[in-house]
Amino acid sequence: MTNAELAVLTLVAERPRHGYEIERVIGERGMREWTEIGFSSIYYLLKKLEREGLIEGQLAETGRGPARKVYHLTPAGREAAQAGVLEALSVPHRCYPPLQLGLANLPGIPPAEALAALRQHRDALAERLAHVQAHWERQRPLPTFVDAMFDYSVTMIQAERAWIEKFISQLEQEDKMAKVDFKKQLKHLYQPSAKAFAVVDVPPMQFLMIDGHGDPNTAQEYQDAFEALYAVAYTLKFTSKKALSMDYVVPPPEGLWWAEDMEVFAIQRDKNAWDWTMMIMQPEWVTQEMFVEAVAEVEKKKNPPALPRLRLEMYHEGLAVQIMHVGPYDAEGPTIARMHAFIEENGYAPAGKHHEIYLGDPRRTAPEKLKTVLRQPIKGMTNVQCPMSNDKGQGPKARI
Repeated sequence: MTNAELAVLTLVAERPRHGYEIERVIGERGMREWTEIGFSSIYYLLKKLEREGLIEGQLAETGRGPARKVYHLTPAGREAAQAGVLEALSVPHRCYPPLQLGLANLPGIPPAEALAALRQHRDALAERLAHVQAHWERQRPLPTFVDAMFDYSVTMIQAERAWIEKFISQLEQEDKMAKVDFKKQLKHLYQPSAKAFAVVDVPPMQFLMIDGHGDPNTAQEYQDAFEALYAVAYTLKFTSKKALSMDYVVPPPEGLWWAEDMEVFAIQRDKNAWDWTMMIMQPEWVTQEMFVEAVAEVEKKKNPPALPRLRLEMYHEGLAVQIMHVGPYDAEGPTIARMHAFIEENGYAPAGKHHEIYLGDPRRTAPEKLKTVLRQPIKGMTNVQCPMSNDKGQGPKARI
C-alpha cells in the first residue's frame, strides 16, 4: 500500500467521509508535507480502495447542496489500515531525496554554481518552515497525534536546513583555501597579447585528452567529449584536494585542430572534415593511478559515452607562435592567416597542429567578447624575441 493510499484509508477509518472533506482535512493537517496527494487523485484513490473492498461508498445528504458519496471502512479495510499504520510506526523506510542525487554529482558542477544552488535550497527550506509553522499555529490547540505530525514536519525541515547551512559553510571555507591558478602561474602561455604575435617555448605539460572528428557545432561526438572531460577533470580536482590537500582551479579547455588536407582547415574551413583533440591541462602531481580511479568513479556515477576514449598524456609543444583572439570563433580565419604570414616572414615554418585555448564561455559571454588563445607550433629558430603578455582572460568551454 502506498503512503497516499494509507493516508486516505486512515482518514476514512477515523470516521465516514466524502472526498471533499478528505481534501479539507489533508490541507488542515499539513499532510502534503509528508505525502503527495493531489485533489484529483483523492477520488482515484477512493475508487481504488473501494474496488479492493477496503471501503464502500454510500450516497448521503450533507445538508449543503446535492448528496455526496460518503465512504465507510469495511472490516477488511480496518484490518489493512491498522497493519499499515503499525508498519509505518515500526519499520524505518528509506527515502530517496533528489538532494542525494545532486550531491553524488557535485564534482561535475563548478563550485560557484553549486554554492548558488545550495543557497537557493536553504532559502526555500526557510520559506517552507515559516509556512508550516504558521499553519500549525493557526490551528492550535490540536489533537495529540495531529500536533505530533506538525512537530515532526517542522523538526525534519529544521534538521535539513541546519545540515544544508553547515555544508554551505564547509564549501565556502574550502573555496577560500589557496588554489593554484595555472592561468596566472603560466600567464605567458594563457594570457598573451591581443595586439602582437608572441613566440613562446611551451614546456611539456600533462593533459586529459580525447580525440574526435567533425563539426564542433553539430557533432554529438564533440558534446560527448566535453562531458567526459569535465566529469573526470573535476573528479581529479576533488581527489587532489581531499587526498593530497592540493587544490587548484580546473584549467580552461583546449583543442588541437587539423584536417587531412590542411587547406580544408585553414582556407576552406570545412568543419565537417576537421579532426580534433580536446583536452584539459592537469597538474604534474596528478598520476595515472589517480586518473584510473577518477575514470572508475565517473563511470560508476554517470558513465558518459565518451569516457572509454579519454586518456592522460604528456604533450610537448615546444616553440610556438600565439596571440589572443577576441571575438566569435568563426571570425578567427583572418587572425590565423596573419599568424601564418608572421611565421613565414620571421623565418619559421609550421611544425604541428593548430592549438586553441578557450578562455570564454559562449553560454555566458557575447560572441564579440569571447577570448581564445590561438597558437601554432613552429620550427626554424631565428633571433626573434619571445615577448610576454599581461592580457587577462578566463572562462570555461568554448567551440571553434
